[in-house]
Formats: sequence, structure tokens, C-alpha cells
Amino acid sequence: MQSLNLKSALARILIFPALALLLSACQPDSQSDADADRVAASDAASSGQEQEQEQRMEPAETGSLIVYTSRQPHLVEALFQSFEAESGIPIEFISDDAAALIERLAAEGQNSPADVLITVDAGNLWQAADRNLLQAVDSDTLRARIPASMRDPDDLWFGLSIRARTLVYHPDRVNAAELSSYAALADRKWQGRLCLRTSRKVYNQSLVAMMIERLGQQRTEEIVSGWVENLATNPFSSDTRLIEAIAAGQCDVGIVNSYYLGRLQQQDPDYPVKLFWANQDSSGVHINISGAGVTRHANRPAAAVQLIEWLAGDQAQKIIAASNLEFPVVKDVELDPVVDRWGDFVPDSINLRVAGTRQAEAVKLMDRAGWR
Repeated sequence: MQSLNLKSALARILIFPALALLLSACQPDSQSDADADRVAASDAASSGQEQEQEQRMEPAETGSLIVYTSRQPHLVEALFQSFEAESGIPIEFISDDAAALIERLAAEGQNSPADVLITVDAGNLWQAADRNLLQAVDSDTLRARIPASMRDPDDLWFGLSIRARTLVYHPDRVNAAELSSYAALADRKWQGRLCLRTSRKVYNQSLVAMMIERLGQQRTEEIVSGWVENLATNPFSSDTRLIEAIAAGQCDVGIVNSYYLGRLQQQDPDYPVKLFWANQDSSGVHINISGAGVTRHANRPAAAVQLIEWLAGDQAQKIIAASNLEFPVVKDVELDPVVDRWGDFVPDSINLRVAGTRQAEAVKLMDRAGWR
């Protein structure tokens, strides 16, 4: 298994059979025309047999499986090594930002070496599918193991882990009984007490996209505008900084992906910020996924499907979820102890393709509301 440098071009050395040298030699005067005809006929027959044999041979998938992934190398290397050991299929991967990988796939077109795209957020997966960069996968295994809401309706991509975006708060300044939903954070009682991450992050765009689907444009804009009015400070560049601001007393409540809090709690079990599952009396917690799809021009499509099916297996699911304190997409897979302590929650059941189809609407709405 090998990680390739994105900034250098992916060297693909194509090995071709050496061209036969064309030798021209005059036949001796003593050789009859009949002898020459027999030699030519024999050569032609031999060539015809070789061509027929080549036509009968089915094309074989050879070489390394090439994966483009927006996941950090430390989150995927062990998985790829395990897959290599079990399958005998070597993997090479390139890691970069999702947008850069999608643009790279588009620019490479049918010459792309990539077989699999792995990235975070259904909005990114939808964009790759919408730009015709992924191919449909016919896999009973994936359809059986991955819930319908966490895979593309046309089987273009499949969720591999669940990322819950919910509420966090400081228990010394907020009573958990005061919390209920995302929408309730627009109430005036939270004025000067709310922290948010920038609207430029796809995680928030997907959250608002799903709210538009549930509540409509007008109601969603009222909520988002209320959030902006209640901000204690300018939006943060990361969820970690937001949580640290709550711990420091800069604000009391915020919206984050749960694993960011999990990382801090893993380092300090007594970290002074707690998690609250939103919308448990209505639509459920907003979730998103990391996921994968087979690229449209994959050189090894069968091996690509084999990898994604393997990643949906119980053992791989446990590793995927634990590596970043996320949740497995497959039921009854053991959780990391930090994650398990948060307790069960009801997730939103809307198909995550909506995170992509309504993404442009969400961005415009957030701009109108003044969320930067």
C-alpha cells in the first residue's frame, strides 16, 4: 500500500510489448515461388491464430487499486493495509481536499487513474455524482448493509460512517432541560450566548440544506437569522475552536460534529463541555456521512466494489468509526467507549442526497441571513 504525492503527477508507466523489427531479406535465387508462398501462408496462419486467441481472452484487472480520498492518511492507511493483506490487491492512494479531488477527477476524464473516491459529507459525494464522475454499483451486499437514507438512490455512492452534528453546551451555565432543537437556538434567550462555525464549511451547508427540505425556505431563514442575531462572537474556523470557546466562557452553546468533542474528551474525560442530542422529539439529529463511490472510468471496477464492500464489513466498520470517534453505518457494530457514553439518539431519516441537491439554496440563504 502506497500513498502518492498529489502535487507531483501520478506516474503511470505503461509497458508495451516491444515492436518486432521488420526484417527484409531477399530470397535466394534457388528458392522456388512455391516455397515462398508456403512460408507466407504459415506466417499468416500463425498470426491469425494469435489474433483469435487474443480476442478470446477476457480483459483482466491488473495493477494497483487507486483511491482518491479526502480522509487524512492516518485514518485510512491501516484499513488499506488490512484489505491488501486479506485480498492480495495492492492499493495506492492520494489524499487531498474533497473539492480538489473532484476537480482532478473532472479534469482527468477517461484518463483518470482513480478507481475509488472516498470523501466526507454527502454534499461532496452528490457533487461528484452530479458531475458524472461516479458509476452505479450493483451490490446486494451494500444495499443490505447500508441504510437507504445513507446511500445514493441510484447506487452511485455509499455511506461508510455516520457523523452527527448536534448541540454542545457548558453545564455550569446551561441546564440540559433548556435545550431541545436546532430551531430553539434562535430564541432570544440565547442572545449573546451562541457560537457557530463559519457558513463556508460544508457541514453547516448540509445542515441548512436538510432544514430547508424539512421546514421550507422561509422558516429555515427565520431560524438561521435568529442564530446570527444570537451570536456571542464571529463564527469560528473550526468546531474545535468553538468548543474551546464554550469551555473558556466566551459562549454557552453551539453546534458541532460530535467527534470534535469526543477528541477533547478522549484527552480529558472531565472536559467541561457536554453533548446534547437535538430534535429528539421531532425530525431527529442531523447526520452526515463519510462515503465512497466507484469512479466512472475505473480501471479496476470489480476490485473497487470489493474494497467498498469490505469497508462495510463489521471489522472494518469498527475501525472506521473508532479511528475518528464517529458512528458505524452498520447496526450492532461495537462503539468506541467515548462515543458509547453519549447514549443512543434518533437520526434524521431523510436521504442524504438532499444535502447536495439543496446545497446551493442553503448557501444563498446563509448569505442572506448574514452568516459568514
